[in-house]
Amino acid sequence: MFWLRYRIPTLFEKNWGHVVKFQKLYSDKNGESHWEDVEVSFQEKMFAPPAKGIEISQPDPVSQMMFLRLPSGWNEPIHPTPVRQKLICLGGAVRVTASDGETREIGIGDVWHMEDSHGQGHHTMVTSEEDFLSVIVQYE
Repeated sequence: MFWLRYRIPTLFEKNWGHVVKFQKLYSDKNGESHWEDVEVSFQEKMFAPPAKGIEISQPDPVSQMMFLRLPSGWNEPIHPTPVRQKLICLGGAVRVTASDGETREIGIGDVWHMEDSHGQGHHTMVTSEEDFLSVIVQYE
């Protein structure tokens, strides 16, 4: 539990100060995949009464959550995502290339939203010496 509490601040550090963003990979109508940075908005709400109000984002209904491990050196062929999902990196790093050629590095604390479920998809390769570890939250 301590490890997760220690890692959470890196999400804010990597997301340009106190603005929280995630990296979205989506397919256009022609099946070409592209990256987009999406800013998360917060509103103050009573979340856990009688505690004071906190800033919280809108909830996303999800269907399941799982952990994923990719071994160091893992290099897959290009493919679309099987379902709409978010990946939260816990350890290691991957390089992800959209079919339009834009590349992003996903590392500890990064959040990657995948919606490129049709068309060419993306290529993923583990670039860290250690295994890549993440949480995957699926919407379907």
